Amino acid sequence: MMAAIRTTSGPNKAWRAAWMTQSGNAAPRERAPRTMPSPVASASRHPFAEPGIAADLDLREAEIETAFARLAETLEALARQQFEAGFADRAVSALAALDIAADPAWFAADWRHPVDMAAIEARCVMRLFAGLVETGSERRRYACEDGEPVDTLIRRWGFHAVDITPCADGRLAGLLGAVLRIPLSIVTTRRSFAGAMFSVAQSLRDWEAVELGRCRTDRPNPPDAPSRYLKIGVYHFSSLDPAHEGCAAHGGDTDAARDALHDRLRQFRAAVEARHGAGDRVALLLIGLDTDTDAIRVHVPDARGEMQAHRFVDAAELHAQTREMGREAAKEEVRRAVAHCAGVDPRNGTTEGMRWFCGYLLKNNIAQIEAVLRRHDGPYPVAGHDEKLIVIGDPVDDVQLRNLAFQAQMDSVEEGAADLAVGVRILTETAPGGVPVLVLKGYDPEIPGDRDASGAAAQRMASAVRLRFGAAPVTVEMALRPGPGGRIEMLDAHEGRAPA
Repeated sequence: MMAAIRTTSGPNKAWRAAWMTQSGNAAPRERAPRTMPSPVASASRHPFAEPGIAADLDLREAEIETAFARLAETLEALARQQFEAGFADRAVSALAALDIAADPAWFAADWRHPVDMAAIEARCVMRLFAGLVETGSERRRYACEDGEPVDTLIRRWGFHAVDITPCADGRLAGLLGAVLRIPLSIVTTRRSFAGAMFSVAQSLRDWEAVELGRCRTDRPNPPDAPSRYLKIGVYHFSSLDPAHEGCAAHGGDTDAARDALHDRLRQFRAAVEARHGAGDRVALLLIGLDTDTDAIRVHVPDARGEMQAHRFVDAAELHAQTREMGREAAKEEVRRAVAHCAGVDPRNGTTEGMRWFCGYLLKNNIAQIEAVLRRHDGPYPVAGHDEKLIVIGDPVDDVQLRNLAFQAQMDSVEEGAADLAVGVRILTETAPGGVPVLVLKGYDPEIPGDRDASGAAAQRMASAVRLRFGAAPVTVEMALRPGPGGRIEMLDAHEGRAPA
């Protein structure tokens, strides 16, 4: 039963799950509904299935999609009324019914100068996104695992902090809440970049901040506790159409995306060792995500903490292998697969913490694979990009939904120019009317002057985006947020301050 362990060779080798076509032809980017009988229609649920969580995720997705559909319908109706008397007031009122605060000046129009509906739509999309963040429940999900607090389990497995870097691709926008089902409360740092190419220097500063907090406050555990900082990198690929739907930042080359991220992870650990002599305090984990099915590949570290690019546990195949097992037998099969990939005996004590964590991720992901399969009767029907907006600056995890937003973290547009260019190129194709770019900066309310400094930084970034992409249909808005979980506050587009 070790077929879930894969060793691959050659470029872009893709492994298909049992329900996926074995044809070598690339699948279309938008797949027609299947006519074959559902492989799960008469089958029992997978023992790892979480129908309650799946229903919750479906409900949240329906809520979000409905909100954007209502916005599109409202704007379409308003566009036909723009030359009528009282249009601005009606437009503001109609959008207020969707909890979107609009400026009447947006709607000043006459037959010589019609309103720019694409720009209005972009502004509304960003405000709708901010509202969805405020009403989100993602931070309260998945707090327990088999009745025990997850943060307690993570520390028991030997990790006091979890730092995750995924690709900025919007198809990974549900990584924490759906794909891995990790509670946001245990993630100390989450920054996304095109191709997951994070800054080693910034990650080093993140590590230093966590370790300083342990020394000063003993949180989340004392500095002498036998635990490590876990840095996770997530690359992505397409199992059905790797040449067209892989990582844009790496030219669709899965091997290049994986290897570049693997190298960057090792550079981070080397930086911690060089600066602080504490490389052994850092654990690394490389994960691949199939954006067609949400299935992950976990490159389980061996006894030396090293990973092999071509050796991993395939969650899609584990899903198929364990479907007819009981829950405990399925858990044991996952444990055996993880130990085999690590090259150790399942009873090996030195690798137990990492192996249990990898098993936890695989079990969670198998539940997501089951949810996707049951909902769509196979892979996602839309394979490519369908993001609504770009978010740059600081990350937003409160809305976890595949293909909602392309997110790229940066402190300046110059620093993140390559990432932003990838996002603009993607959304220019998927949203040709206008590309919404939300510049979001967080601030600490306890630090005097930090809000003003963050507002000034947002203003600089917004101006730089407009200058750099002046020829593209880009609409830029700015927002501030008082730390993770706070309300997103839209700023005046010209002055970089909160509107009265």
